Amino acid sequence: MAMVRVNSPRVPGTIRPRTGAPEISVRRIRPGSGWNSRALLPAFCAAIALLASSGCDRVTPRASAGADTGADSVRVERKDFYRKIRLQGTVEAVRSYSVLAPRLAGQSAMTMLITKLIKNGTRVREGDVLVEFDRQNQVKTVMDRQAEYEDLVQQIKRRQADQAVARARDETDLKGAEVDVQTALVDMRSNDLISSTEAEINKQNLEEAEARLKLLKDTLALKRDAEAADLRILEIQRDRSRKAMEYAQANIEKMSIKSPIEGLVVLTPVYRSSRYVDPQEGDEVRPGSTILKVVNPSAMQVRARVNQVDLSYLQPGQSAEVRLDAYPDLLFPATFTRIGSVGMAGSGSKQIRFFTAYLAINKTHPKLLPDLSAAADVQVQDLKGALVVPREAVVVRDGQTLVEVWQDGKPAMRPVEIGAMNNYEAVIASGLEEGTEVARNPQLDPAGSRRPPVK
Repeated sequence: MAMVRVNSPRVPGTIRPRTGAPEISVRRIRPGSGWNSRALLPAFCAAIALLASSGCDRVTPRASAGADTGADSVRVERKDFYRKIRLQGTVEAVRSYSVLAPRLAGQSAMTMLITKLIKNGTRVREGDVLVEFDRQNQVKTVMDRQAEYEDLVQQIKRRQADQAVARARDETDLKGAEVDVQTALVDMRSNDLISSTEAEINKQNLEEAEARLKLLKDTLALKRDAEAADLRILEIQRDRSRKAMEYAQANIEKMSIKSPIEGLVVLTPVYRSSRYVDPQEGDEVRPGSTILKVVNPSAMQVRARVNQVDLSYLQPGQSAEVRLDAYPDLLFPATFTRIGSVGMAGSGSKQIRFFTAYLAINKTHPKLLPDLSAAADVQVQDLKGALVVPREAVVVRDGQTLVEVWQDGKPAMRPVEIGAMNNYEAVIASGLEEGTEVARNPQLDPAGSRRPPVK
C-alpha cells in the first residue's frame, strides 16, 4: 500500500510532483470516521499512475525512433568546406639582431664584466649603445704593447747601426787581404834573384795571403746572413707587438656594442642560482654568450614544426590563422611562406621526420612579442557549396563507405562516395542529396539489422 505524507492532520495537504504534473489534494482520514481503507486503494493507485505519467517527458514519434536507433540525426546540407592543419610554434621577428659577448682577438679571457646595459623593452634606433663591457684590461694591454713596440723599434735601429759598422770593418779587412796577396805576388817575382830560403818564405807568404783572402770572402757571406737573421728576429718581435697593440685597440672598440637596426630590446635570461633571470650591470658573462636581441616588431613570423605526413599539403601562399596561447582572444591572419629543407628526427620515432615551417603574420599588435607560443591553422583545402555531413555519420564496413538514412520513417544503410574529409566533416561526392536525413552514429549493419548494443 502506498504511503502519503500529509503536512497537517486537520488542513488538507498537497503532493507536488515534478514540474508539469498536476497537484493532487489528499485529505487525511481520521480513525473511526467510517471510511473504508480498502476503498481508498484504487484511488491511491490511480494517483500514483497519474504522477508517473505526468512526470515523464513527452516523446514524439521522430525522437522515439532516434532513441530506438541509439543516435540522433542531421540533415545533409550544402555549405563551404574547409580543411586545416594545426601547427604549433613560437613567435619570432623576421628581422632581428642577436648581441653576444664579444670574443677578444689575441686574448683568452674567461669572463667579461658588464658596465652598462640597456633596459628590457626599450625601443632603440640604429647606432644606439646597447651594452658596454669593462675595457680596463684592454687599455692596459694597448699601453704595454705600445711600449714594447717602441722599444723594439729602437733595438732594430741600434742593431742596424752595429751591423753597418761590422760590415765596414769586414770590407776593410777584405781590402787588406787583397793587398797582401798582391804584395806576395810581387815578392815572388824576385825569387830567382834571392836565395832559396828567402824564395821559400815568399812562397809561404803568398799562400798565407791567398788563404786569408779566401777565408774572409767565405765568412763575409755568412756574417751577412747572420746579421740579416738577427735583424729579422727583432723585426718579427716588433711586428708581433704591433699586431698585439692593434688587437687590443680593436678589443676596446668591441667593448661597446651599438644597435645596427631599429627595434625593440629583448634581454635573454641567464641561468643563475637555480632560476633564470635577466642579465644586469655588474654581471660577468662568457665570450660568445647571448645577452639580448633587438627585434623589429613591424614584421613578425611563426616558426613551427610540421610532420612529414602533412608536408605534401603545404604550399607557399596558403592563408592561415594564428592564435597566441597567452592571449587566446587575439586572432592574427598569416600566410605560409616557406619550409626548411632539412628534417629532424622526432622524439618518439627516428623514422618520423619534422621540418621547420615559417608563417608570416600579416598584422601587428602591442601584445605580439617574440618567444610567445602560438598555434597556426593553415587552410589547405577550400570547397564552395559542397554537400557536407558530420564525420561520425560515415562508417566503413567490409570495404564499403556507408551512412544511415531515414526512408519512409525507417532507418536504412546507403553506400556513398566520400570526397575530402577533415577532423569534423566529410564531403559527399555521390550517393546523397541535399536535405537527406542521416544518423550521426549509425547503429545498423549493411543488411539493415540492428547491431547489438555495446556493453
